[in-house]
Amino acid sequence: MSDDDKKNLQAVALKYNIENAPKVVAKGDGIIAEKIVEIAEEHGVTLYQDSELVKLLSRIEIDEEIPSNLYQAVAVVLSFVFQLNGKSEKIIPPSNIDPK
Repeated sequence: MSDDDKKNLQAVALKYNIENAPKVVAKGDGIIAEKIVEIAEEHGVTLYQDSELVKLLSRIEIDEEIPSNLYQAVAVVLSFVFQLNGKSEKIIPPSNIDPK
């Protein structure tokens, strides 16, 4: 990764339990984003790249649940992660994201 790529890197970490909506637990740009990715990789957390979704999620404060207009987009990510981890047999097809 070049220095310019590192400076432009953004990351958002979500925590999800079945009882509540996913919650933003970490977010950042540049060096902070690198650290988020590094920690995720160290702990075997599945990474998913979607720059548009990261931009939307980065507007949410730490420890806040995602708004309902992002449920479907995040559900696609969670379905992907669950399938990779052998917890689901089906991926929800992507749809339009309403960034409002």
